[in-house]
Amino acid sequence: MANLRDVRLRMKAIEQTLQVTKAMNLISTSKLRRGRRLLEDTEPFFTRVQKSMCDILSGAGNVRSRYFGAGGPDAAGPAGKAPGLPAGGGKRGAVMVITSDKGLAGGYNANIFREVNQFCQTLGHPVLILIGTIGYRYFAHSPQVILENFSFRSRLPDMENAREIADFVISQYLWGSFDEIYVVYTHMFSAVKLLPVIRQILPLSAEKLQEDIARSGGKKRVELRFEYLPSEEEVFDALVPMYIKGIIYGCLVEAYASEQSARMSAMDEASKSAEEMLGALRLSYNRARQAGITQEMTEIVSGSAALGE
Repeated sequence: MANLRDVRLRMKAIEQTLQVTKAMNLISTSKLRRGRRLLEDTEPFFTRVQKSMCDILSGAGNVRSRYFGAGGPDAAGPAGKAPGLPAGGGKRGAVMVITSDKGLAGGYNANIFREVNQFCQTLGHPVLILIGTIGYRYFAHSPQVILENFSFRSRLPDMENAREIADFVISQYLWGSFDEIYVVYTHMFSAVKLLPVIRQILPLSAEKLQEDIARSGGKKRVELRFEYLPSEEEVFDALVPMYIKGIIYGCLVEAYASEQSARMSAMDEASKSAEEMLGALRLSYNRARQAGITQEMTEIVSGSAALGE
């Protein structure tokens, strides 16, 4: 009886877990539909912004702009180093890391962590700009320097979120806190293929934009010539912040859709595992119950035969 009671308790616990995983699967499925619709609406804008900036950069020639080299020197310390940052050779890089605000998403966050740790080894004095609670919990116990942390409580990203991050990143870049800005996020190649991607945001480079466009399946952009009014510098100072905001927004939407797809797959696998465990426990429970009934019947028959004799 004690064994049957233990099996029954385990079955009840697994049934409750199964209810949770199925509910989370349905929620993630609904969020994934919204995320994919937003991604389908955003992707043409995301690609068009890249191509337009690549065209403009290709025809810019040797334009002097703060966005083509290291951060602005006005607020930098001696030898071009920002105050409070370590001196030494090599460029200083900032890495924006987009993770989730909730767990139970399979290997979604772990893949990002591994990619960031490997990439930071190639940078000089890297600092992290974290987007997501899970990323902050992980990197808070790592040797990496955290410059800022953003959290949007697992909401669907909007342009206001992208503007907040873009304003902070650009201000720090122009101040001279770092020389390069990268973003690491998860790109959804398909529903089952989710891979971390590293994209350089600043400084601007027509060659790297060409590579990104070619990698996404686009054609090589031809060099065009433009006339800039009132000047090239003023045009880029007004255009680049909008470009950065658009790129960050596209990355946030891509990461959100990838997160929901990863969580849906993880909860689906968890539900299947729970159902398999529940089936095995039910089989064991029925066998033990049948054995108990058989034993009771045997005792009754044996007792009746003894009384008859």
